[in-house]
This record gives sequence, C-alpha cells and structure tokens, in this order.
Amino acid sequence: MPTADAAKSPRGVSRVKASIHLETAFDSVMACLVAASVVACFIFVLIVFPDVTDALRRGIRQRSANVMNRNVRIVGVCRDALLRSIVWMRDAARNMLTLSLAFRWVIPVLCTAIVAPAVVVLTLKRGTVALDAFDATRDSRSEATPAVAALFQGEHLVAPPPLPPEVFSTREVELVRPALAHASRVWSLLDDVFAQQLLRVYRLMRERHGYEMVLIEGYRSPERQDELAAAGRHVTNAAAWQSYHQYGLAADSAFLKDGRIVISEKDPWAIKGYRLFGEVAAEVGLTWGGNWKLMDLGHVELRRSGARVGSAQ
Repeated sequence: MPTADAAKSPRGVSRVKASIHLETAFDSVMACLVAASVVACFIFVLIVFPDVTDALRRGIRQRSANVMNRNVRIVGVCRDALLRSIVWMRDAARNMLTLSLAFRWVIPVLCTAIVAPAVVVLTLKRGTVALDAFDATRDSRSEATPAVAALFQGEHLVAPPPLPPEVFSTREVELVRPALAHASRVWSLLDDVFAQQLLRVYRLMRERHGYEMVLIEGYRSPERQDELAAAGRHVTNAAAWQSYHQYGLAADSAFLKDGRIVISEKDPWAIKGYRLFGEVAAEVGLTWGGNWKLMDLGHVELRRSGARVGSAQ
C-alpha cells in the first residue's frame, strides 16, 4: 500500500489510482471464478448423481402440473358461474312470461297508469303554443307610460254606441275581412281592464291624431277561431284556445272615415294610422300585432305576467 507521503505527490496519486483499479479487477475475476465453480459443481452433481436429476425433474413437473390444475379449476368455476347465470335469466324470463299470461289485465292497467299523466299534461297544455312575439314572463300592463296612466287615473270610459251592421259588410270590408259580419263587437264580453285600455287608445288617437277608431272584432269563440285557422296561416296561425281573443284580452280595430270602415293596408292614410295606433297602444301597455312576423296591424292584446295562452283569466 502507498504511504501517506507518496500519496501527496502527483506520482503518488497515480500509484494509488492504479492500485485501486488492480484491486477492483481482482475482485471481478474472483467473482467470475466463484460463479463458474458453482455452475461446475451443479453440473457435476447432475452427471454423477442421476437420482438428484430425476428428483429435480419430477419437482419441476409436479409444480407445473399444480399450476395447470389451479388454472383449470379457475376456468371451471368461471364457466359454471356463467352457466348458472344463463339458467337463472332463462328461468326468470319464463316466470315473467307465466305471470304476464296469468295476470294479463295488469299490463293494460300499468300502461294506462304510465301514459295517462302524460296525456293529461298534454291536454292541459293544449292551446299553450306561443304565438308570434309571445313572452309569458312579460306583463304588458306594467309597460304603460306613467303620464298616460296618470291621465286616466280613476276615470272609467264608456264604450261608444254600436254602429249599424251594414257598415261591416260593405264590399270594401268583405274583400279584406270576408267573415267580419259574424264577428262579435260586444264590449261587455271583453276583460274590463283591457276594454278600458283600448278605449284610452281610441280617445288618444282621436284627440292627438284625428283618427276615429272602431272595434271590428273583440271576443272570439273557439269555434270561430278554428274556422279562421282553417282558412290558412295568412288569416291566423292560432287555433282554438291559442288566441287572446278567447279570453276577452284581444281586439281588432280599424278606422272610421266618412261613415265607412277603412281596413286597407295599402292606403297611405291608413298605414300612417296603424303606425300611430301601435305607438299609442304601447303607451297604455298593450301589445301591438304590427310587431309580429305575421303582422296584424289592427290587433292589440293585453298580456299578464304568468299568464299563457290557453289558461282562462
């Protein structure tokens, strides 16, 4: 082994490193020799003592057989469980079929119990189809202009006297509204709040703009609504109980000029009147049909929060 003084010099350091490498190589060689000796001894035993070889062979074979037998048992258990499951499902299906045949009356009762609630709900919802611009959360009464509301505060307006029936059956009117002669123009059939707001619109149209308004149709029976719907979507897209007319919350109006009804949508004077009619209707809190996709320029209605078409008010 190198001394401590020798290790302090560069040459001494080199000698120390070389010594360490030699010791490492020696240890590796010894390990290889030991491993070779063990292998040689094992081979020698197998050759000289054949009984040991046979015993080792039998042990390996027995171990392999045990593993195979265990795997076979596991496969057998899984197979038996699968077969038992199939038999159980077959028996359950057979029992269900037997019970179904024995209690045939139960099936219709169960089907009725399941289907009936859905039918009831659909029946109750009949007529709740949202029309153009319909918003069930909107309350048109709350949209009235405060100034207009204050103007009529506490005042109860009286409906005008009815016009002669022949005014609503002229050739001009028949071309635009052929079934108008059979329409209801009874103010008492309208909702009282709605009727008052509509009368305010008429009064404001007369005092502000010089247009005389007239009710051409108010309450509409379900039968008449269906007849109009059958005429086509150009007339109305609402069947019975799908219109505010059935609840006295809608009305169609036109202009009265020189003693005759003007409904034309081509006359510039009438077109201007419809526009003013929509503006005034909005001021008192009514919804104007002229803002819809299928425009109905003479139509106004009163909407209430939480109310929906199809629920009587």
